[in-house]
Formats: sequence, structure tokens, C-alpha cells
Amino acid sequence: MTPNLPPPPQLGDPLPSAASPEVLRFLALRRSTPALSLAEPAPSDAELDELLRLAARVPDHGKLAPWRFIVLDAAAKAAAVARLEAVAQAKGDQSLVAKLGKLRVPPLAVIVVSAPSAAASIPEWEQVLSAGAACTNLLYGALAMGYGANWITDWYSYDAEAAAILGLASGERVAGVMLIGTPKEPPLERDRPALAPLVTRA
Repeated sequence: MTPNLPPPPQLGDPLPSAASPEVLRFLALRRSTPALSLAEPAPSDAELDELLRLAARVPDHGKLAPWRFIVLDAAAKAAAVARLEAVAQAKGDQSLVAKLGKLRVPPLAVIVVSAPSAAASIPEWEQVLSAGAACTNLLYGALAMGYGANWITDWYSYDAEAAAILGLASGERVAGVMLIGTPKEPPLERDRPALAPLVTRA
């Protein structure tokens, strides 16, 4: 699964546009992988470095990079889940414990953190959207590399105590918990929205 990617272009290099039927086919058949079906192996360190490089190549008004990545390998994720389970138990809500299953099973998690700059002139909403784009690039990159991947959020994405466990600083938010591994079986197609009610042609 090692990617055969071009080296990072240098500042000012021309980047010509070209039709890419392979990308269009990928988008036409793209399907996230259910988190509970993700198993070893996860991407290697070298593959993950490439995925993070691709994740960072997103629209970013003002070139602020208003996001960052927290990588949780299997050991780090297991430790985080144990601490999150203690938080859930303290809240007395077993449904919160159950929801940790999606985080517990896959071999790798990458937390995409939205870290907007309040000092920048770029609206915060646009900075948040850029973090969402980083989630999308990471998801699509992992799938295109042949792995399975799923973008989730859950109660621990919004709980202050959980955010501290996951390594977020004040003012940061979880844009997505990206779960990556090898699918045990191909995912099945799901319902897709009818476009007619969603499209307005002015």
C-alpha cells in the first residue's frame, strides 16, 4: 500500500491542471468504512506522513493553517479510551461507554483539531471550514491508499474533560476523529440524497 506520490512541489512551481478520470471514478464509488470493521494493519509511519501531507493541501484562506493533527496509534488510543471510559463511568451513563467502541476498535485514530486564530482577519467560519476540508482530504487519502477510513465525532468531541484527555488546548475543537485501518470486508453502498430538491439553478 506504499503510495507512489510525487514529491512536494516547491513554492512557485507550476502545477498544471489535467483531467483525472481515476479521481472521478474514486469519487463516484467512494464509501466510508464502518469503524467497527477496521482492523490491522494501519498505515505505516511513512504512509501516515504522506496522508498528513495530503490532508494539509486544502483551501486555506489567508494561509493560516487553522488546524492540527493529533495521532493516536494503537497504544496511545487504548490509553485514551481507558481514561475516557472513566469519565463516562463517572457521568453514570452507560451509553457513553458503549459509544467508545467505535474509537476502541480501529488500529489508528487521527484527531483533526480546528484551531482558528482569533487575531486573523479571516472569519472564524472560514477557518473552521478549512479544518473540515482537512478531514475530507485525510479520509479520501486513506481510502485512495487502499485502507478503510471513517470520520466520526461523538460525545468525547464536545466534552471539556474528554477534550483535555485527547490533547486539545483552550479554544480548540475536534473537527473530526479520523479512524483508519484495513477493512475486514468491503463496505456496502448506503442511501444517497436525491439531488433535485438540493439544487437550485439561478
